[in-house]
Amino acid sequence: MSSSTTSNPTKYQLSFYVPPANLEACKAAIFAAGAGRYPGSGNYTEVCYTIVQGGVGQFRPGKDANPHIGSVGELETVEEARVETLCVGEDVARAAVAALKEAHPYEEVAYQVFKMEDF
Repeated sequence: MSSSTTSNPTKYQLSFYVPPANLEACKAAIFAAGAGRYPGSGNYTEVCYTIVQGGVGQFRPGKDANPHIGSVGELETVEEARVETLCVGEDVARAAVAALKEAHPYEEVAYQVFKMEDF
């Protein structure tokens, strides 16, 4: 069941972290799923905010992990970009997260979905 309505759809912010080498593929996937579209007469699409330089993620893969980067048991740091975009409607947010998980190289994707208020 979608939480959006025709007159005032519920909006969500999707944020995620990704290695720069995989940035464009992940953005293409979420945009194809409907993320980054603003309602209204402007018909804006593929809208996002990206921070490319300066972000570093870290993780230590557990014994049963199959890491894309790094080795089991060893602390790994990696440069990552952060992407933020709008999803209009819960169905779009869920589709964008599913597309992100398919396109992203990590075994465990770091992402957040925030329900937005319209004032």
